[in-house]
Parts: sequence; structure tokens; C-alpha cells
Amino acid sequence: MLEGHQVFGFGFLVVGLWHLFNNVKLHALCSKSFTSTLWFPTTKSRYLELYFVMASSTIFISLELFISPARHQPFDPDGTIPTNHLHNFEHSSMAMSFLVYAFFALVLDAKCSKSQHELTHLLGALAFAQEYILIHFHSKNHIGPENQYHYFLQLLILVSIITTLMGIGYPKSFLVSFVRSVNIVFLGVWLIVTGILLYTPGFQSKGCVTHLKEYKVTCSDDKARHRAVALVNIQFSWLLIGITIFAMSFYLVLIRIYGENVEYVSLSKEEYYLEDESNTDIECQKKSIEGKV
Repeated sequence: MLEGHQVFGFGFLVVGLWHLFNNVKLHALCSKSFTSTLWFPTTKSRYLELYFVMASSTIFISLELFISPARHQPFDPDGTIPTNHLHNFEHSSMAMSFLVYAFFALVLDAKCSKSQHELTHLLGALAFAQEYILIHFHSKNHIGPENQYHYFLQLLILVSIITTLMGIGYPKSFLVSFVRSVNIVFLGVWLIVTGILLYTPGFQSKGCVTHLKEYKVTCSDDKARHRAVALVNIQFSWLLIGITIFAMSFYLVLIRIYGENVEYVSLSKEEYYLEDESNTDIECQKKSIEGKV
């Protein structure tokens, strides 16, 4: 069964890889004038990434509130929220935050707002902060392996919050953008791993079992619980090593592909980019003028 963590994690993984590719590519092509953004346009559609975030968030919300519940709606007959569905509302609220971020990021770009960069990063940081708060103060009292999975998840979200906020003050820092991109990839992978190994029956540590109705994991005794927690620590450590190797290899490959001709970039090409940026500013001004007419 497809679990909510896996859907949410897949979204983060795709966006993280897309950001990593674009940040490294931009750094390779123009390291001196590198400026990162929180989202990147594509050749086919300028807002494809934002559409993807909105679509993924909508699917996740639908999965949590209407598909997963037994009655395909999360309310009791009297209209109240039952205790066993509180976590569905918490999870869907996280997705709503990213839906709001993507929507207003699109609007800010379309309106050519002067504070677009700062406000977009602030919206992104708020979305991550919402995710952190709802996980930290979760309605479920996570214990054992559940607690450990969510503890590491909170660490990854904190890194996302910090690096996103740092992007406001350090927009030209490749390191900040690189760390944020890699961390989003890690966040996506960790959510997928959590969904599979924690909430998919048959993948739990020996001596532990998942109760889907109660949406919790229990272990037979303290020995089994301590073993399960230790395995989570090992999983995180191995994933950290693996993603570090992947990120550095990815960086070196892209630098080799896109950075070979950097030394031969002519002044005319640099002027072209400057002229293109000027034209973009003019177009933005035209849009704003047309919008006022």
C-alpha cells in the first residue's frame, strides 16, 4: 500500500534533485556571478516545478484526508475529528503549507515583485517550520523506532529551515544552496525509508510490528525496542554516507560537463547574460505597467 510518507518523500526527492542539478550547473557556468533561487524554471514551462509542488501537495492532502480513511472522509458522524484521524490533519497541514508556498511563489514571480527573492525564501522557511512544529508536537506519542525516525526527520527539517533563511542573506553563496539541495534530497529519501521500513507491514525490525489501524509500531520487549532504535541510527548513518558520496560525485560530474569551457567564456557572452538580465527586468516592468492599465 502506498503510504503518505512515501508520497511526500518522493516529492522532496524530485525537487531536491532538480535543485541540486540546477545549482551545480549554474555554479559551473558562472561561478563568479552565481545567484541561487528557491525554484527553477524549465524550458517547457517556467512554473513546472511550482506546478509539481502544488500537485504533489494536493495528492498528499487527498491521500491523508479522503483516500486513507476507512470511510474516505476524516470526520465522525457528528462532524468532529476522531482521535485516530488527528495525524491525518497534521500531515495534510504540512502539505498545505507547501501548497501555499508554491502558489505565492508563482504569483510573486508573475507580478515581478521587488521582494520576490526574500518573500519566496520566507514562505519556504515557513513551510519547513510548519512541518517541523507539527512533527515535534505530534498528536501521536512516538516511542522506540518511531521516535528515532522522527527525531532524525526533525534534524533534516531544521537544516532546511536554516539554509532556506540563509538564502535570504546569502543569495550568492553556492555552499548554502548546495547544502540545502542535498538536504532536501536526504529529506525525501528519509521520508520514503520511514514509510517503507516503519509503516509497511513486513519491513519492521525483528520483534516489532506495525498496527495500521492505530498507526503505530510496538515492540515485544525492551531488547527488541533498543535493537530497532540502533538499526535506525545505522540506517541514518549509512544513508548520510551514501548521499554524501552521491552529492560529491554528482557535483564532480556536472562540473566536468559544464565547467570545461568556463575559462574560454568570452566577454561578449558575459555581456549577453547581463543584457538578458536587463531585458528580464524591463519585461517585469512592462508586466507591472500593463497590470496597472
